Amino acid sequence: MPVKIRLSRHGRKRSPFYHIVVADSRAPRDGRSIERIGSYNPTTDPATIELNFDRALNWLQNGAQPTDTTRAILSYKGVLIKKHLLDGMKKGALTEEQVEEKFNAWLKEKESKIQSKKDRLVKGEKDEIATRIQAETKVRETRAQEIAKRLADQAAKEAKKTKETEEVAEEVAEEIVEVPEVTAEAEAETKPEEAKE
Repeated sequence: MPVKIRLSRHGRKRSPFYHIVVADSRAPRDGRSIERIGSYNPTTDPATIELNFDRALNWLQNGAQPTDTTRAILSYKGVLIKKHLLDGMKKGALTEEQVEEKFNAWLKEKESKIQSKKDRLVKGEKDEIATRIQAETKVRETRAQEIAKRLADQAAKEAKKTKETEEVAEEVAEEIVEVPEVTAEAEAETKPEEAKE
């Protein structure tokens, strides 16, 4: 019976979640499996992978063939390099201490790479937020300047209007003041004429 290590899809539409399973290669994708050895969530950044390392290594040593995606996952988690080192130990090229030393060195390097990626993502997120805040501040300042300019223009127009109305009021007041004087003189002039008649 050809055994495969592959993914079994779960989760809702447009939000995939996979189980890493060991199954008969003739079984359907989401069908019957022999054993579930982990899970894979590609929607997070970086992808979340939970894997039973010892069971995956055992199945690989017993001849299970991983699919392309699960091969990448097993490589990412270090199962393939551990298998490679153990095969070298079986052939006599390495000792058990050398295998453990090389694997631990690889694991430490891999963890540092993963941590640096996480730090870079967090830093990039913080930088993006800072640039957004800076852009919003600039927009807010330009809007405030435009509003202040508009209010100043309105105030100037209103001041100009009030000045014009004051000038008109003064002219009207002068005309009103002049009219009674003219009428008083006219009355004084017209009264003697009426008296003459």
